[in-house]
Amino acid sequence: MGSVQQIVELLGLEPHPEGGYFRRTYTSNTIAPIGLKQANQPTLTCIYYLLTSDSPIGHLHVNRSDIVHFFQGGSPITYTLVSPKGELETVTLGADVKAGQKLQLTVRGGCWKTSQLMEGDYGLISEAVSPGFVFQDMAFVSKADIASRFPTLGESLNRFVKAN
Repeated sequence: MGSVQQIVELLGLEPHPEGGYFRRTYTSNTIAPIGLKQANQPTLTCIYYLLTSDSPIGHLHVNRSDIVHFFQGGSPITYTLVSPKGELETVTLGADVKAGQKLQLTVRGGCWKTSQLMEGDYGLISEAVSPGFVFQDMAFVSKADIASRFPTLGESLNRFVKAN
């Protein structure tokens, strides 16, 4: 695929607030029903998302919409997910399906998630979000959120919290 800098340039990626790099590649012209989500929210959006050895963590956050993640190339990316009931799950997106890696992962709205490039120079995925992504539907999870909601998970999750 090339170097990290080449991928960033060729795909037109920018720094993402969660960490890594991204570019929106699609926004549906169809608007979600008003009672469903935010006013004027598209029914579907897609992005490229790149984690690098210099920016290896997608910080812990929650989205209201469902997101399907698709592995595109590079090194595997490991996701740590927390369900609304506090169930912890780890899933690795990557090309080695024999080793248990997944080519796609669905994260339901309301689940906390963080991602991490464990090795290599980069990992590239795509995401499809429905209803489409709007920043009002996303929130970073803080150490205080973890302590109040799932205190037993603090040791596992605090390292993924975005520094202010």
